[in-house]
This record gives sequence, structure tokens and C-alpha cells, in this order.
Amino acid sequence: MENMKDIPELFGSMVFNDETMRLRLPKDIYRVLKKTMREGTHLELDVANAVANDMKNWAVEKGATHFSHWFQPMTGITAEKHDSFISPVGDGKVIMEFSGKELVRGEPDASSFPSGGLRATFEARGYTVWDITSYAFIKNGTLCIPTAFCSYSGEALDKKTPLLRSMDAIDKQSRRILKLFGNTSVRRVLPTVGPEQEYFLVDKDMYLKRPDLAFTGRTLFGARPPKGQEMDDHYFRTLTPRVSAFMKELDEELWKLGVLAKTKHNEAAPAQHELAPIYTTANIATDHNQLTMELMKSVAYKHGLVCLLHEKPFAGVNGSGKHNNWSLASDTGVNLLEPGETPHENAQFLLFLVAVIKAVDDYQDLLRASVASAGNDHRLGANEAPPAIISMFLGNELTGMLEAIESGSVYRNKKKYQMEIGVTALPHFPMDATDRNRTSPFAFTGNKFEFRMPGSSLSVAGPNIVLNTAVAEVLSQFADSLEGVKDFNAALGAIIKTTYGNHKRIIFNGNNYSADWVKEASRRGLSNLKTTMDTLGAFICEKSVTMFAAHRVFSKAELQSRYEILTESYCKTLGIEALTMIDITKGEIIPACIDYQNELALLLERKKNCGGYDTSLESFLLGQIAGLSTKLFENLKTLENAAMEAKNEQKTDAQAALFGSKVLASMSELRLTADELESLVAKKYWPLPSYADLLYSVI
Repeated sequence: MENMKDIPELFGSMVFNDETMRLRLPKDIYRVLKKTMREGTHLELDVANAVANDMKNWAVEKGATHFSHWFQPMTGITAEKHDSFISPVGDGKVIMEFSGKELVRGEPDASSFPSGGLRATFEARGYTVWDITSYAFIKNGTLCIPTAFCSYSGEALDKKTPLLRSMDAIDKQSRRILKLFGNTSVRRVLPTVGPEQEYFLVDKDMYLKRPDLAFTGRTLFGARPPKGQEMDDHYFRTLTPRVSAFMKELDEELWKLGVLAKTKHNEAAPAQHELAPIYTTANIATDHNQLTMELMKSVAYKHGLVCLLHEKPFAGVNGSGKHNNWSLASDTGVNLLEPGETPHENAQFLLFLVAVIKAVDDYQDLLRASVASAGNDHRLGANEAPPAIISMFLGNELTGMLEAIESGSVYRNKKKYQMEIGVTALPHFPMDATDRNRTSPFAFTGNKFEFRMPGSSLSVAGPNIVLNTAVAEVLSQFADSLEGVKDFNAALGAIIKTTYGNHKRIIFNGNNYSADWVKEASRRGLSNLKTTMDTLGAFICEKSVTMFAAHRVFSKAELQSRYEILTESYCKTLGIEALTMIDITKGEIIPACIDYQNELALLLERKKNCGGYDTSLESFLLGQIAGLSTKLFENLKTLENAAMEAKNEQKTDAQAALFGSKVLASMSELRLTADELESLVAKKYWPLPSYADLLYSVI
């Protein structure tokens, strides 16, 4: 792109967005389609046919030859089946056709996607259904239609379906609350999300020499380099030409697809970077984040790079997260989590605020489970990520105001605004009245909450489904209590006061990394669920089942399936890592150690035969490496036995427990020995590129 003035023209150029629809669709079809998008009404076939025809014409003009229902199964990545537009017309000729039926519904084979027991392998039928709220786009010559994915019997087999259900739930309950404040003009309340995406870039040639990176996404071996991130000199550092060129092309490709890529910079660890978008609705933000991760990988490869999205690809340096910035916005443009200009607006703000506080406290275990994975277990609690304890940061100013409301006292903030207690007499809230807290898992940052626990490879659908539904549940309770009361202001004040008092244990404005906080959190009764298998039971406990069923987000069977899928994924992930470690140790590390020992032994023998030479260095090295090699072989046998024991366990929960204890412990011991050997074996013999090679080769 030569001219920056071309960016507005470039942006969304490969998206069948509102502007394109307005220009290309007949006016009556456009009006009906917009009403369907806005109100969720049924789309008639004649309207679908008209939309499909114009969508096809637009796509063909852009060079597309195929269409695909683009969906998000429980694999964590996207899926697509491509069909061409061609249709035979006789005499060996074809025309380009695309019907409304093909636009609205597809039928991919569902048998090979994770279902967690919802479907038997032989039950192959599954359906994709057009998500009319997310625009179609062109990618690699294919018209991609965002769709939900469900089974023949209607169960959700994907991440989009429950996300859309959760958005409906929080919309319904939010509008009940707004109506109590006299606001009847709002037709829709939508959760908005801005997922900041962290990632690593490594040289492609180095990557191809690391089977652990190729098979697992992280380094299973690697001695620490002389320099890591101790100097704090990579954060916001000037971009290298190679990285800058990658980021430039990535921006352009994302902009074509309507992704609001805004901020890019180097992160704290060497070779680590971040991209942050402008906020949009939770559904579209989730779609866009999936596209962002996909394009990061494909664009990086074109630049001789590989993008690593694993939560902890390198031990000893920062891992990568995905900060989920979440808020609520009405279709009239009001952010419901932003303090207002009037006492009335601030009373409304406070009610939504305490609803989030209660939701996070009531469903802290579920929120923790929503970000659980084998990869994220390595990251959470380290010095670049929040601990596994869920807590909320509000800042001293807002906390002080809530404390004053609870106690019935007068609060004076730093700017000497007096706050008279009573929700009808609240002053303007000063923005940015306190510092940010980067150690907090769930921090209020002025008009949104930043959930910092999701891992970099995670779909943001999961945590947003939980957030949306949990807050919807609390708003439902509030609405039930407030609807029909005689003295609304008194009842409102009581709810704000009581809710804060009952749930303020979840609020912590200090250093979440400190050992004192772990003790304090335990005293408060907060959960500290450190590993994936500690957390997953939260999906199927009675409390969660009841909440999700009440708001029609998940059935009990769908929740059980998620539990099964996540548990199996945990076992499979650790199983692949264990087998990869075994293969690399057997096929590469042990032979390298033997080769170097042979060289040392020959040198030692020659020196002894010549006489008069000091052989203490060679003798010492040979002894050290021989001893560690023997230990490595013993560690290898221990890991093989542990992996076999876990693999042979038939019960999934018991298998996960074995992987999380014996297998992980054996992998750790094997790695410690191998990393010590790496520091002793000559570089020309060591088979794997070092951490220094990987972290500092991208220039």
C-alpha cells in the first residue's frame, strides 16, 4: 500500500458489510435484512435468495471462486469446507450460482469434530447456520460466511452458538434494568470486547529444527540464555525491519477483512509482540480474533518467520496472554460501565458495576475454568500473568466511594468533590483517578473491565460466554427485586449497598503476585485453582448448570460435553508433549551426547598416549557428561513408564490426574537434566537451536 490515504478505501474492502449491502441490494431487500439483523426475526427464502445472488456477484468480482461456511468447532480453531459457485447448464458449460439455501444453511460432516459424547462417531450429520450479525468476507479466493455449528438434534457443537445465546441473555436482562431507570428507547444492549493479542515471532529455519515447537507449540527443552528480559529493554523497543514489515502486511490484511487492528508494539520478552484492536461487539470481536491468529501465522510464514501463539513457548521469560477488555453498550451509544454526568446516570452505573462484582464473586471458579488449558497452566501465576486466584481491581477512588455507600458516610475524593450518600445525589466520577494494576486478573480501567487471565491461543468466546451469562443472572436477580417496588430509589440504594458489602471480598487493589495476597485470599474464602483439572468441575456443578439452563445458554448435556472435550484435550496435549520429549531425547539428544563423549574420549586417549599433557579438563567434562547422560536415560525410562501408565488408564478423569502429576513431573525432571547437558555439550553437537538462537535471531 503506497499511500496512507488508501487505508479508508482498503478497510473492509473484502467484507460484504453494511455499506456494500446498502449499495448492492435492492432497497426493500436491504431494509428487511437490516430488520432481521437488528431484531433476530426469521429470514424468508426470497430475501435470502436475493442476498445470496448479490453476495455471489460481489465475491466473483473480487476474484472468489468458492464459498465456505466458516465456523468455530470445539477444536479451538476455525473450520471451513469449500464449494465452488459453478453449476452445470448442459453442453459442458457452467454458470456461477449461489442460492439462499446455500447461504443460510450448510451440512458439514460432524462426526470428526469434538462433541464430548453429544454425538456418536457414526452420527455424522451436522448443520452450519448463517450468523447474520457477522458479515461475510473473502479470504484466499473464498467467500467465507460466518456460521453457527450444531448437531442433527440441535446441540451446540461450537463456540459461536453459546456466545450468541449469552449475548441474548445479557441483552434481555440489561434492558429490564434500563427500563426501571425510565429508558425504553434502547432496543439492544451488546457486550463489547477488545482482545489484545500477544505472540512470539521466531525465524522459520530455526523453528524447523525444533520438533518440540512444531508438534507442541512450545520448547520442551532449552537452557536459559545469558540474557533474557532482565534489562527490560524489549518492551516498546524500536521494531526491527523484519518485524516491522511483517506487522505492516498483517495490518493491511486485517484491515481488508474489517478487523479494527489499532495498536502494535514489542512486548516484554525478547521476540514477543502484541496487537490490540478497537472494541466491537463480542461476537464480531471473537470472529476477528480468530482471523487475527490465523493471519498472524500465514503472514509470518511469508516473511520467513513463524508466529507462536502458545501461552508459554519459552521457560524463564514471559508467556503470552490475551487481555479481554469487556464492557456493555446500548444501541443508543451509551457505555453502561462508564460513569455519567448526572446522579441518575451514576446510580445506573453503580448498579451495573455491583452486578459485575457479584457475578465475578459468585462465579469465580467458572470464570477461572473458562481460561483453563494445559498451556495456560504454565503461564498463570508467573511474573507476567495474574495468579490463579480470581480477584477484581477497582482502584482506591471507586472502592472508597463504594465503601462510603456501604457505611453510610460522606466520601471526599482527591479533587474534593463531596459525595452525599444516597444514590440520587452522586457526583461526577473522576476518570483515571487511580493507577492501573497489571497484576490483577480482572481490573476496572475507567469504562470497562480487563480480564487478563485468558491465554494467547484461547478463543475469547469461552470467557465471554461466562461473563455475559453470569452478569445476566445477577441483573435478572436485581430486576426481580426492583420491578414493582414502591420506593425505587430506596430499593436501589439498598441493593447497591448490600451487594457491595456481601461481595467486596473479591476486590483487591494491591499486588496480586505477593505471597501475602495468597494467604489473604485464602482467609477471604477465595478459590486458588492452580491447574486445569482443578477447575473444570466448575462447568458441571449444579450452580453452573442451573444458571446456564435458566438463560438458555447451555443445556446440561452441552456443559457435560464441554467438560469431556476440555479434559480429553488436556490429556492429549500432555500426551503429545511427553511423546515428543521421548522422541527428541532418544533420536537427537542422547546420540549428540554420545558423539561428544566419543570426541572427548579420543582426545583424552591421544593426550595420555603422548604423555606430559594435563588431561584434567577432558576427564572432568567426560565424567560430567557421562554421569548426566546416564541420569538422562533414567529420566527417559521414568517418563516412558509414566506416559504408558497414563495412556492405558481408561477413565478420563483418572487419566488426566496421571498426566497432571506423574507425567508432568517426569517431563520436568527430564528437562532439567537435558538443559544441564546443553550447557556442557559443544554447540556443534547439540541438535536443537538454543534459546539465544530462537529469541535473538529475528532482526
